[in-house]
Amino acid sequence: MDITTLPSDLKDLKSRYEDLKAAEPKLRARDLASRLGVSEADLLAARVGEGVTRLRPEPQDILKAIKPLGEVMALTRNESCVHERKGVYDNASFFEQGKMKHGLFVNPDIDLRLFMSHWGLAFAVEEPGRAGLNRSIQFFDKAGDALHKIYLTNKSDEEAYQALVREFAAEDQHMPLELTAYSEKRADRPDAEIDAEALRTHWTKLKDTHDFYPMLMKYKVGRIQALRLAGEDKAYRVENSASRQVLEMARDREVEIMVFVGNRGCIQIHTGPVNKLMDYETWVNVMDPKFNLHLNEDKIAQSWVTLKPTVDGIVTALEVYGHDNELIVTFFGKRKPGIPELESWRGIVADLPKA
Repeated sequence: MDITTLPSDLKDLKSRYEDLKAAEPKLRARDLASRLGVSEADLLAARVGEGVTRLRPEPQDILKAIKPLGEVMALTRNESCVHERKGVYDNASFFEQGKMKHGLFVNPDIDLRLFMSHWGLAFAVEEPGRAGLNRSIQFFDKAGDALHKIYLTNKSDEEAYQALVREFAAEDQHMPLELTAYSEKRADRPDAEIDAEALRTHWTKLKDTHDFYPMLMKYKVGRIQALRLAGEDKAYRVENSASRQVLEMARDREVEIMVFVGNRGCIQIHTGPVNKLMDYETWVNVMDPKFNLHLNEDKIAQSWVTLKPTVDGIVTALEVYGHDNELIVTFFGKRKPGIPELESWRGIVADLPKA
């Protein structure tokens, strides 16, 4: 597409993007957008026709059509952590619960929890990478922030990818983006307004880890606030080196773990071993063949061990939070419903130094 067909504001953004990309070629899309004061979706809209194709805003249908691509790489991230997992998008299901729309992919490799009410824009992107051309399908929320990205691997079916792009390409590639900012998160109520005793009693009667969020809603309590009020038999703080230590001990003791990373629209899960750990600047990284994790330790503000009752016994987790009190990453021992958690995982958690 000739740049002259772009609206003037997108022409200016494209020019500023190209200047910044040339000056700092290692900057990732999220950081480029932040530096330019726009969303990632804005950056892609400015590049439509030059490796970028706008797709119809039909994320559920697009996700159902990913399986024929074969093995791909799923990427979900937040401000502080990136989760990458290779596999096939099989066993999809979508359903509504009240006003909420949910989706699931439940597989040994691609394991996702999707909150579809937040999903908005989608693009197909082709851009130069270290090993040639990177091809991806990228999804964004209603504010233009990235929720989930799917990259082709050397085992993917490129013809199926091109067919998907043709099928879902938007008729109007230059339609203005309609972005809606999210409201700022409300501050927690004062502790004195929380019925802490009722909260603690409710906690002891939990039957499933999925019952935790509804409990927070019932008592109108913030997540970290609930951990503080629960008592040390239910939640206690550990040193912020705990994430690194969990990964190191899981590797050294050959304990399979679960790693959850999410944002408002998607939670991505790895279940299995971790082996190759590497440091890069402020990031601790897992660099295994099918699973990569990139965690910025400088962004960690608080780390908590939580113990939640279930019908299968206590489930123990390491929950890691950023300076905005948002959840960055959660670690569990490998487990399935009906099976108690691994004693080897409980041993790892017991060895984490308390804060």
